[in-house]
Amino acid sequence: MSDKEPTETFTLKPEFKRKDIRSYVIRGGRMTPGQKNAFDRQWARYGVSLYDGPFDASQVFARQAPLVLEIGFGMGDSLHQMALAEQDKDFVGIEVHPPGVGRLINTAGLDDVNNLRVYMADAIDVLDDCIANESIDRFQLYFPDPWHKKKHHKRRIVQPEFVERIRQKLKPGGIFHLATDWENYAEHMMEVMSQAEGYDNCAGEQQFSPRPEFRPITKFEKRGERLGHGVWDLLFERRP
Repeated sequence: MSDKEPTETFTLKPEFKRKDIRSYVIRGGRMTPGQKNAFDRQWARYGVSLYDGPFDASQVFARQAPLVLEIGFGMGDSLHQMALAEQDKDFVGIEVHPPGVGRLINTAGLDDVNNLRVYMADAIDVLDDCIANESIDRFQLYFPDPWHKKKHHKRRIVQPEFVERIRQKLKPGGIFHLATDWENYAEHMMEVMSQAEGYDNCAGEQQFSPRPEFRPITKFEKRGERLGHGVWDLLFERRP
């Protein structure tokens, strides 16, 4: 008998407000019963809706603390680890895939994580409608879809318009942290970020950064390292 938890096709849908270009493409997925049940048990505690309006971190978390926002946290394992390890900070994750959201809020509930909230919506909608300018201390974009075919490069989320949108949301001195395991995308990220106004490369001009201690190494990343795949981190600071 298989020891894997049975799965079922999910029906939950992320919130969308507009029909323009999205930050991520929704792909098919399956949720385990545990992930599905997490929405019944934990969404009221961890979930945030686009329709709640502007996000007030001091009210939501009942304290004043540095705010970290991550787009596309996947299955949520690294975001969960960061929230546990950096309890002096508050974390907001944005993800469109219900299985990942279900897994994250389930594990967060099991560990009684208090410094985490989650949007299941498109990141552009959340940024435009909910996140105030100069409110984010650290912005994380880890392993976004590389759209590796040249004809699809225009679909990559790291584009000048997006980078400027992030700059507006960061506090002066705030950090935009990007990571990818596709060398071509790393080069693309470096080109876009280096040309963007209002940022300084924390590692020096045209230099990639060592992985900072706060970013956990994922299982996917460890497997890639065993296969000889590289990972590139970029840390850029918003100028005052």
